Amino acid sequence: MIWIVVLIAFVIVGFVAYYFNKIIILENTIKNSWAQIDVQLKKRADLVPNLIETVKGYAKHEKNIFKDVTEARKEMLGATTKNQKIKAGNHLADALKNIFAISENYPKLRASENFALLQEELAGIESKIAYARQHYNDSILRFNNAIKTVPGLWFAKFMNKEEQSMLEIKEVERKPVKVKF
Repeated sequence: MIWIVVLIAFVIVGFVAYYFNKIIILENTIKNSWAQIDVQLKKRADLVPNLIETVKGYAKHEKNIFKDVTEARKEMLGATTKNQKIKAGNHLADALKNIFAISENYPKLRASENFALLQEELAGIESKIAYARQHYNDSILRFNNAIKTVPGLWFAKFMNKEEQSMLEIKEVERKPVKVKF
């Protein structure tokens, strides 16, 4: 009889430890996923000064665009919270689109090897940011599923864990792209 009680106690302790650890691991995965996004956002911000200097030589009268990109970069580097970093990252991405839009008016700039390399590097960083955001949202989904289903729901309440929100794209980016020939 004692062995049965010990076995049941051992199973219960194992069960509690498993779910407690599962929730902590999922939460740590979310933190790691966000850190990966943060790293890529920083890499993008670090690339901006080189890009601006390259474009400045060709487009001297486009001062407003350079100012906007510089301010967006400063905002990105000064952001401390997750929401500030998301907002600043979106602002920087929009500002960089303007840089590439003006390159259409300067054929020599588009032909510049340095500009092409920077543009390629930025495209790679943007792909990594997209992948990191996807991984972050997948981590949030696993965490939210774990704390919203039984028995994880009970442990989440005991541990004061709440549902977390996913990263979403801006409404403007959801609109279909218009292609003109």
